[in-house]
Amino acid sequence: MDTTIVRKTNKQAHKSYPITQQVIGLFGFGNVGKGLYHVLCHVPREKAYIKTICVKDRSKKRDECANLITYNPDDILRDPDINLVVELIDSARDAFSIVKKAMLMGKSVVSGNKAMLAHHLPELVQLQEKTGVALLYDASACGSIPVIRNLEEYYDNDLLVSIRGILNGSTNFILSRMFIHSESYSDALCQAQSLGFAESNPDFDVMGFDALYKLIILALHSFGTFIQPEQAFCYGIQNLTNFDIGYAREKGKKIKLVAHLRKFSESCFTLFVIPTLVAPDDYIFNVENEFNGVVIEGQYYDKQFMFGKGAGGFSTASAVLSDITARLHGYRYEYKKFYFSSPPSYTTDVVLSLYIRYSRESDLNVFDILEVQERYNGPEYCWVVARVKLSSLLKIKELLPKRNLFTIFTGEYSGGILS
Repeated sequence: MDTTIVRKTNKQAHKSYPITQQVIGLFGFGNVGKGLYHVLCHVPREKAYIKTICVKDRSKKRDECANLITYNPDDILRDPDINLVVELIDSARDAFSIVKKAMLMGKSVVSGNKAMLAHHLPELVQLQEKTGVALLYDASACGSIPVIRNLEEYYDNDLLVSIRGILNGSTNFILSRMFIHSESYSDALCQAQSLGFAESNPDFDVMGFDALYKLIILALHSFGTFIQPEQAFCYGIQNLTNFDIGYAREKGKKIKLVAHLRKFSESCFTLFVIPTLVAPDDYIFNVENEFNGVVIEGQYYDKQFMFGKGAGGFSTASAVLSDITARLHGYRYEYKKFYFSSPPSYTTDVVLSLYIRYSRESDLNVFDILEVQERYNGPEYCWVVARVKLSSLLKIKELLPKRNLFTIFTGEYSGGILS
């Protein structure tokens, strides 16, 4: 697939005009789709309304909107009255097919599918330039927090240094239950599932993929650089034990699953997702339960903090509504960092300080350790704090979740502090 995108000048930018009414074709009627349906009940019909809802499962009862249901995607894609497609389905493959077809047929799209976006951003940005339609996806990144639009409009300069935060509400809920209520990982996960914060198969969240895909989207709007998911390191919380919780408590800190995106110079930046030790004076220390928290740091404006719900149907549906309203006023992403500047390159040539808990020496040996800074040997578990290159972690990222070990980023890198 050729994803080469020609850089444009300001004169070449597509113009957008306000739209009198959004006639919506909705794909998917799960937790977020239902939330959007009910949220739109409070929006004047003359501004936006759902005309058709396309679903796959014929066995589910949908009495509240039975007259809107179809099982044929073409009933939306080929309807000339529908001028906005809202895609809220689980399958990344199906989502990409729907979004691409809609855009090629001249329909703007709002999407919440971060997996689809992270894997296809270069092609989708190119498609927007080709068709002149808009693709908005603020809802894909941090639930109810409007991070993408702020990066596009407020942080649209070269002074941005880093983005760091909790991007996944499900894992944050689990960690809160473990720290605050001393629950085991399995009990905390069951609680998250029972409340609808985690899926029956929670791997997408707890293994860090959800946060990584969101971070890749943010990287484009922060620095103008496209990154493929396989190029980046992520490590989740599925191997976390109460022993690791105890280690963090001894240090007076908490463990949070944190997404890190940091610029080191005008020419390079790095990103990764990993459980991280968080100190009490950190903005995200008190971000608990299903909430997200994002710290944005600039060269001269220091740190700014954004906070909001990151899981739940209504919070995400509200973010989708914000995108729908933005399109009503003709809004579209301009990708200023990509088109009008020289984006920095992505690097994994970074050294991180890691806590590594293990039982067998063979598990520790999978790491290409540069230096051991601390060591503990106990009857059940051992641990070290060691300096490890991010590039070497990337080589073993498929192996680490399968081992009886757990690793935490201490916050130190190359002798400094990643803030």
